[in-house]
Amino acid sequence: MLSRVADSLYWMSRYLERAEHTARLIDVRLNQMLEEVSGDESLRWQQLLCGLRMPLPTDEVRPYDITNTLIFDASNTSSIVACIATARENARQVRELISSEMWEQLNLLFLQVKQTNMEHIWDAEPHKFLNSVKGGIYLFQGITDATMNHSEGWHFIRFGRFLERATATAALLEAHFSLFQVDLVENEDEPLDYLSWVGLLRSCASFEAYCKVYTAMIRPANVAEFLILNPEAPRSLRFACAMMHGEIQAIAKATHMRNPGRVERLTGRLRASLEYYQIEEILNDDMHEYLEGIQHQCSLIHTGLYQTYIAYPIEVALTSRGAAQA
Repeated sequence: MLSRVADSLYWMSRYLERAEHTARLIDVRLNQMLEEVSGDESLRWQQLLCGLRMPLPTDEVRPYDITNTLIFDASNTSSIVACIATARENARQVRELISSEMWEQLNLLFLQVKQTNMEHIWDAEPHKFLNSVKGGIYLFQGITDATMNHSEGWHFIRFGRFLERATATAALLEAHFSLFQVDLVENEDEPLDYLSWVGLLRSCASFEAYCKVYTAMIRPANVAEFLILNPEAPRSLRFACAMMHGEIQAIAKATHMRNPGRVERLTGRLRASLEYYQIEEILNDDMHEYLEGIQHQCSLIHTGLYQTYIAYPIEVALTSRGAAQA
């Protein structure tokens, strides 16, 4: 596979995952506004922006302006409109390698968001629009799995999806835990901000899944354990890293890599650390530093992927080709 093709598939997947993540967080935040007490609004919106790695406003926090920036501002490269447009452009560049159904669904989603504006959804029903964005991306992912050959390109798509998910989830958890650090230790004298912790689980599409493991009793330590270390929850860090490692191993096999590359070693190390860590060790350390470390390792994995498969020197390509022919 050409490196430019792998690059386009990888970024197409990352941008769609980013758009879905942003839509989910905004939807949860807007719903929370109906239940929270006055005085919390500004803090919650700042927390949302930190979770999305966006700069904080320099003046008064205005929900309408923030929502518009995160959804429709084309100059914001992380907005939903910009992410879907960039994903579509990457898909267009490899149009011959993806299925017609994939292209049609992505094009339909692009047209849907381009034909909508902030005034329309704010006065009508933001939840309905955001749900349609999430549903459109879920449908694209399902169509991809159902219609595309599960070969090298498909593995690049899945690797990009889970790398973006791990990075975004770690950033979201860091923003939340740094604000509610006091609640991580069980203390009966401290009232639990139930709405915020349920909001965190809903932001990770994990509230029902959490309740099936721990019942509806919300305990910060259990929430942290579920979203970081649970091996079965599709939004947990451990799950995302395990999937990344599996996909990069499949890519290495498809490209006849004789020895594990740097990216495979990095994903394997991150996966192992999450598999053998205990939540007590994480809580006793600096949670902020731990989650920053996860994001840093994800950045190294991205760099390693580029060095090994996308922006590699010609000598590496010749060596790999010789190994495949041997």
